Amino acid sequence: MLTITVGESGDYHTIGEAVCAVPYKEKATILIMEGVYREKLFIEKSNLCLKGQGMDKTVISFDDGAYKVLDDGTKCGTFRSQTVFLGGEHIEVSDMTIENVAGSGDDAGQSLAVYADADEVVMKNVRLRSRQDTLFLAPLPKEERIPGGFFGPRMLSPRRNTRQYYKNCTISGDVDFIFGGADAVFDDCRIIVIDRKKEINGYITAPSENLGDLGFVFRNCEILGEGDAMEGTVFLGRPWRPTGKAAFLNCVYDKSVNSLRFSEWKEAECEESEAFFAEYNPCDTYGNLLDISKRNKWVRALSDEEASAISKLADKLVNELKEI
Repeated sequence: MLTITVGESGDYHTIGEAVCAVPYKEKATILIMEGVYREKLFIEKSNLCLKGQGMDKTVISFDDGAYKVLDDGTKCGTFRSQTVFLGGEHIEVSDMTIENVAGSGDDAGQSLAVYADADEVVMKNVRLRSRQDTLFLAPLPKEERIPGGFFGPRMLSPRRNTRQYYKNCTISGDVDFIFGGADAVFDDCRIIVIDRKKEINGYITAPSENLGDLGFVFRNCEILGEGDAMEGTVFLGRPWRPTGKAAFLNCVYDKSVNSLRFSEWKEAECEESEAFFAEYNPCDTYGNLLDISKRNKWVRALSDEEASAISKLADKLVNELKEI
């Protein structure tokens, strides 16, 4: 296996140079030394590992937002705004921060930290930080709602399922900041919602059509508002497309999470939804089980058997990715 180092005393001074040096089919590890790397990266390799020296030591940062006007006079748009694009077959990322510092959605528009489109993505001990649309988990929905809305690296590609795993990660943002159509498992992650100082401060997830069996599954995660004055202003999710799927199992919520739990795309409280949104055994930050009787009527309160079945599917995904 090829090993490359990046840093002042490394084989290369930039991550982009190191990525280009890896032949597509060769299994490789890129060790990224401590530092802030202002780079916009497009990574597409067969089997690649990116390893930093810690969330607070290795930082990849850029500042493109959807409203940015490019040299050709067009706007960047959501799906060209990412700091890091991850494509290819299998990619692992660990011990670093990836951020987009373009600013708030009101000022900069959507601003992705990561566009995750590899067949298999594994992240451990990674901080992902932006505002609106922090983490996109491919594939795109089948159809655009706004012409040109998917303009970017995969707009014309056939839609295919991706499988993704996030362990001990910290993901922060505000509006729809974990979104897309992947099968994705989040274990022991901290999800932090930034205070926009609005009536609704955030929607954590925005799942779209799912081509696999799972959707988004969060297990033993902490869901936290950034500020003290956010009570009831955060939703666990809303469906980017009607059949989106997300489940929260044994997670801890602070008071920022709204009692309705999930919203429809435009209206918070409604009688019906095609989305599969569910939760199981949510607790407050003191370990007390929460009353979920005020949740939207279409949000599933999972039985022990239903939660176990979802968790077994999640385990299957995680174990298969570990075998690579």
